[in-house]
Amino acid sequence: MLSLRQLFLQHVAQTSDAPLALEIEKAEGVYLYDNNSKKYIDLIAGIGVSALGHCHPKVVHAIQTQAAKYAHTLVYGEFIQSPQVQLAKYVTDLLPQNLSAVYFTNSGAEATEGAMKLAKRFTCKTEIISCYNSYHGSTQGALSLNGDEYFKSNYRPLLPDTRQIRYNNFDDIHLITKKTAAIFLEPVQAEAGIIVPDENYLHAVRKRCDETNTLLVFDEIQTGCGRTGNLFRFQTENVVPDILLLGKAFGGGLPLAAFIASNEIMQVLQYNPVLGHITTFGGNAVCCAAGLASLQEIEEQKLYAAAEEKAQLFIQLLQHDAIEKIHNCGLMMAVYLDNFDNLRSVIQNCLANGLITDWFLFANNCMRIAPPLIISENEIKQACAIILKALDAVY
Repeated sequence: MLSLRQLFLQHVAQTSDAPLALEIEKAEGVYLYDNNSKKYIDLIAGIGVSALGHCHPKVVHAIQTQAAKYAHTLVYGEFIQSPQVQLAKYVTDLLPQNLSAVYFTNSGAEATEGAMKLAKRFTCKTEIISCYNSYHGSTQGALSLNGDEYFKSNYRPLLPDTRQIRYNNFDDIHLITKKTAAIFLEPVQAEAGIIVPDENYLHAVRKRCDETNTLLVFDEIQTGCGRTGNLFRFQTENVVPDILLLGKAFGGGLPLAAFIASNEIMQVLQYNPVLGHITTFGGNAVCCAAGLASLQEIEEQKLYAAAEEKAQLFIQLLQHDAIEKIHNCGLMMAVYLDNFDNLRSVIQNCLANGLITDWFLFANNCMRIAPPLIISENEIKQACAIILKALDAVY
């Protein structure tokens, strides 16, 4: 009889030639456990998804309670579903007044796709701008906005009328013109190695958007829900977008994302054509229940308030000659090493010693650290000890 590992390799589509192939048996808090009961500190949280760690009791209770009532009926139609309405009300109460209407989707990539359609429909313009080294998803429309040619070249032709500008480059802002429907920006570029915007950069983009009647879209799929030291990163920058994208941690561990705009903007999806954007599972009742429980816990406990302090403990402890620098924005961290081959060896060594980390798509010499927001001081110390041991072994 074939093992589970063999069945995995035969029947589950692979997207790399060397999958980690950890056989996960259970997860709790900041830990994953394999089929041999080996415990791993999870420093990537499903790429920023598990903000409350794994199997948080309030999220589990919300899922179980809603699943016992109903899971799926008709999402975008005539049915009023309490979990969806409650989450929409809760999140918009936390946002500026112009971000009042929520369109729930299954994933961040679908939120990007929906926001692209919404921007073109509302402005009656077609050009969409994004930045080099940006990441907005892997579907064809979102891929058109991604700012790295390596991941795009073999899938062309992609969407026409999309272009990239340089992030943090004030000279490129003039490329936003009256022909531009929207510019999609990450308030912190994640996959580029945690690049924080320069002072006044986002303000300058906002000003140019106002001058050209261009919609400003902030992709907070990774940065949102407490990861960067505020509930949403744009709050730190004090620049309000026209459309906000949420995902990853937004679903409390279940597949849920959203694009959020004003009622004025969002209402154009109602006509010409009717059903201007539809989804089968976006806003699923169980996912919304999990998302609401998670977001309430993050906000009520102000878990984002300790993100920077915890990050500074990582930075203080991770002192090693092999580390060139560390970029961070709250608990989004990039540990810069000299090259990918050495980083891969460090990651493998960490894995062997009970710690899970990763690299970045557009910065493959950087170690990704984005643990659950609930990680404790002692767990940070344990994690750093494993990383330092791995650095010693490789260097």
